[in-house]
Amino acid sequence: MLTLASSRTDRTCNGLSRREFMQVGALGLGGLTLPWLMSMQAQAAAAGIPTKDKSVVLLFCSGGPSHIETFDPKMLAPSDVRSMTGEVTTSVPGITFGGTFENLSRHAHRMAIIRSFAHKTGDHVKAIEQVMQCGNPMKSGMGAVVSRLRGTSHPETGMPTHVHLFTDEVDGQYNNEKNRMLNADGPGSLGAAFTPFYPGGKGDVNRNMQLGIPLARLDERRTLKDSLDRLQRDIDTRGLMEGLDKFEQQAFDLILGKSREAFDLSREDPALVRRYDTSRFQTGHKKHRPSELGKQLLLARRLCEAGCGFVTVQNPGWDMHADGNNPGIEVGMDMLGRPVDQAVSVFLEDLADRGLSDRVLFIITGDFGRTPKVNKRGGRDHWPNLSTLAFAGGGLKLGQAIGQSAPKLDVPASQPVGLENLMATVIHSLFDVGQLRLQSNIPRDIAAVLERAEPIPGLV
Repeated sequence: MLTLASSRTDRTCNGLSRREFMQVGALGLGGLTLPWLMSMQAQAAAAGIPTKDKSVVLLFCSGGPSHIETFDPKMLAPSDVRSMTGEVTTSVPGITFGGTFENLSRHAHRMAIIRSFAHKTGDHVKAIEQVMQCGNPMKSGMGAVVSRLRGTSHPETGMPTHVHLFTDEVDGQYNNEKNRMLNADGPGSLGAAFTPFYPGGKGDVNRNMQLGIPLARLDERRTLKDSLDRLQRDIDTRGLMEGLDKFEQQAFDLILGKSREAFDLSREDPALVRRYDTSRFQTGHKKHRPSELGKQLLLARRLCEAGCGFVTVQNPGWDMHADGNNPGIEVGMDMLGRPVDQAVSVFLEDLADRGLSDRVLFIITGDFGRTPKVNKRGGRDHWPNLSTLAFAGGGLKLGQAIGQSAPKLDVPASQPVGLENLMATVIHSLFDVGQLRLQSNIPRDIAAVLERAEPIPGLV
């Protein structure tokens, strides 16, 4: 816990007691100390685990995005199968996207579309677990696996390796999807040290990172800010960092340094913030809220710049059955497809403008795909035999569609791409896998995943 004020009187001439100041270095995270977590990053480096200077942003469209209305519209299929939103041509000849992806279609040359991605799980809870964890035996989210291999935080900025971004939901169905995602993205058998960081969440990690000041002053939010600013000035001018070991200093930097700044969107160019802003779109079925996807992707970019290794972004509501809890395909794609179209387009442009395209691997996927035939209510039901999967950046071979779907969009017409291939693609993008396989300190279950899985052919 970071303490800014106290009733203690045994202070030094600098105005802070040594004991108080060192509390910054004992900031608790889930029962562990932040310096200890940061030291794990250094241990990973000392062990020679070969890490590339890259990050992953996973946009998870929970509920099950239709593979047809997103990236495989197939307008020559029968009328009750082909895209209900039509199609748009893209910047890559021969590749079309669903009709609500008008802006994104201009960035197809920056993307790779997988049209033969499939698994066998049609239940939401199990499918989200399967895709988020790629079927690994530890039942750990992909971000937790990356955190175990890379270290739990960046060695210079203190930025957590794995961050999970979500929004407080007002619609009951969306809230169910949020909780499914949070449960699936945990550390599994890897242990609590690899739990993702939830900015703005209400879990133990965030409670332990709250700033502590006397109760009598909590009613003045300005006091908190002034105390924080004054403490940072003291550090800058009086050299109070002297005497802290480097991991304690990193812990302090996480609160007062560059990592804290990464979460502050007010530091961005207002014009860019406006381009990202998707709040004009209202999302929900029974209750609605403004879409925050644009803000989340802008934040994800900032986190990657500050050293975050894996950012999971929740985007719920894609369970488009046209039933009592969910919209149909046309209404649903208008409500959710258009914010994705805007936010992802700006995100890809932003990465390119900043020279980050090769450094950030961007992934779009979800629980599963949707049934090839439209149901009588104008919705599509669960269908894992073909699912949505798209990539951008990360130094991959882009501007292509990999694999093919059958004419009726029900099964792969080429070699299926499976969950293990998705995991392997992430690992190959972030690490030198040849060297990684030689490491003796990697958990047996992770080593088994590395041995048996290959990245998506033609992509890496």
